[in-house]
Amino acid sequence: MRVVTEQAATPDLAAMGPDMADAQISSVPPRFEDSFIAMLGKKSGIPRTAMAAVTAPSTSVQDEKVIVVRDVKRRFGDFYAVKGVSFEVGLGEVFGLLGANGAGKSTLFRMLCGLLPASEGTLHVAGLDLRRAAAKARARIGYMAQHFSLYTGLSVRENLLFFSSAYGLRGKMQRERIDWVMQEFDLAPFAKASSGDLPLGYKQRLSLAAALMHSPEILFLDEPTSGVDPLARREFWHRINILAEGGVTVLVTTHFMEEAEYCDRLVIMSQGEILAQGTPEEMRMRIRNPNRPDPSMEDVFIELIETWEGKDKGETA
Repeated sequence: MRVVTEQAATPDLAAMGPDMADAQISSVPPRFEDSFIAMLGKKSGIPRTAMAAVTAPSTSVQDEKVIVVRDVKRRFGDFYAVKGVSFEVGLGEVFGLLGANGAGKSTLFRMLCGLLPASEGTLHVAGLDLRRAAAKARARIGYMAQHFSLYTGLSVRENLLFFSSAYGLRGKMQRERIDWVMQEFDLAPFAKASSGDLPLGYKQRLSLAAALMHSPEILFLDEPTSGVDPLARREFWHRINILAEGGVTVLVTTHFMEEAEYCDRLVIMSQGEILAQGTPEEMRMRIRNPNRPDPSMEDVFIELIETWEGKDKGETA
């Protein structure tokens, strides 16, 4: 756990709660982002929300394996974008897909959303086989695209009306959900504003709000914080963590290595294959040594990619 304090002093473990009694604290150099947050964070703040109480779904999955991927491949002609990938995601877990451009994570992501069929293997989402019940599975998931994909010509409220109707919400329930997201995401002042004219951070809020209208069991996030500032990124992850605590399963793709720390588990992909999977700490232990006692997730990513590329070149030669 990384703790940022206002003063250069060691935190009082006793004051932080009984669960911290056996914890150890060591000082680390501040990051540039820490300074940015310290200067601007007081003005905006990170919201203390009640999202979990409102959005936690009653899951239909009995074994708590909400997403199951088995030997999945995706072929485009003679080219394999995904090559025999396997993993599982549990109920209420935040699971990350990391990889450079061309790693295959976007293709895999589209298959998991039921937007692209697998060439081989099996995909189960919310207890449903995507080969047979993709439409039913999509009704149980929320999806947030990397780029703003709502209707820019519609107002904020009109977009929420459209998407809530598309998810089958009507009458009192629809009004309550719209009122809730307008308040929860601080969108009320922009209710009549054109969605295309919103600042980027508010476009992100609106996209997430639309994805949550029907209280999905699973939330798919494709590069959700791309282009937003550190404050907006921390606010976004605060909301995601609360959703996960309420039982929502989250699968996220990201290019930000520090965001891997927010994931319970993750996989790192390259050229359609999984190079490693596990918790962030398990990933770091793979490359930890006396010369590098505290590797970052960026160190892990670079080491895995360079090792894999080196093996690949050797096999080719």
